[in-house]
Amino acid sequence: MIVYPHKEKLLAAIQNRKAADDVELLQEAYRAYEQWKTAMQSLTETGEVKVRRLVELLNQYKDYLEVELIAKQGSDFLKRQKGQMKLDNSVIEEFLPYLVDNSILRNLPTGFELETGSQTSFMSLAFCPTSIQELDKPQVVIKEKDQDFTIGKSLYYKFSSDSDFNIGKTIAGKLFLAVLAVECKVNYDKTMFQECAGTAARLKQGCPISKYYALVEYLDMQPEDTRLTSIDNVFLLRKVKRLPYEKRSVYEEVRAQHQDHPIDADVVLRFVSEMQNFIDATWYNPDEALLRGSFV
Repeated sequence: MIVYPHKEKLLAAIQNRKAADDVELLQEAYRAYEQWKTAMQSLTETGEVKVRRLVELLNQYKDYLEVELIAKQGSDFLKRQKGQMKLDNSVIEEFLPYLVDNSILRNLPTGFELETGSQTSFMSLAFCPTSIQELDKPQVVIKEKDQDFTIGKSLYYKFSSDSDFNIGKTIAGKLFLAVLAVECKVNYDKTMFQECAGTAARLKQGCPISKYYALVEYLDMQPEDTRLTSIDNVFLLRKVKRLPYEKRSVYEEVRAQHQDHPIDADVVLRFVSEMQNFIDATWYNPDEALLRGSFV
C-alpha cells in the first residue's frame, strides 16, 4: 500500500476547524503538492542526476509551502501549529521513498517488492502468559513504533501449542520488519537526539542488522558522536542551526534562511550512498568466518 503522509496532513489541515482562516491557503498548498508529486513522478533521469533533480524540486516545493504560503500569508495559528500538524516534516517523509528506485539504487530485490515509507515497525516480541493455565494458548506481546521512513517487509506469524495449529490454541498476526529506519525532523535538539538513540537501540534489539538514521533540517543542539549510541548517523540537510526564537515567524528571516541554506543535494547523496552500501552488503555469512578469521 502506497502511503502519502504529506498529502494526508494537508487534507487533515484543510478539514481542521481551527485552521478555518487558512483554508484557501491550504487548498493552494494542496494544488502545489499535486504539481510537485507529478513533477517527481515524471522525471526520466537516473542516478546522481535524478537525485539532484529530486532535491531541486523538493526545495522549490518547500520554499513555496513554508515561506511564500505559511510564513508570508499564514495566520498566527498556522505558523504556531504547523509543526504539530506535521505540515513541514511530512514533506521529507513523502520525498524519501522516491530515492528507493531502480533508477537510483542498484541491486534492489527482484523476487519480491520492498516496502518503504512511513510504517509502524517491529521492535521486540515477548511471550507473556498470565498464568500457568494460559500456557496452552501463548500470549504474544509485540512492541512497535511509528517510523517516518523505512525499508523493509511485512511478515506474518503464527504460534501454537498444538502441532496442527488448532484455532483455539493459536495466535496469529502481522508485523513490519524495518531493516532501515529514518526519523525526519525539522528541528533537532538534545531531547530528540536522546529519543532517537533509545528508539535505535530498541529497533536493533529486534533486528540487529538494521540501520537507523535521523534526517534533520535545522540543528538546535551541539553535535554529538553517534558512535556512542545506536544511531548510525545524523544527516544535516541544510547544514545550518535553527533560527533564534524571535526570528522564526519573521517572513524575511525565514525566506533568507531558505535561500542561503537550501536542502543540500550532496547530503542527500551521502544518505543514498549509505542505503546503497547497505543493499550491497552481505549482512551476515557464518560460512565465511574461517576466511575472515573472525565471526563478524
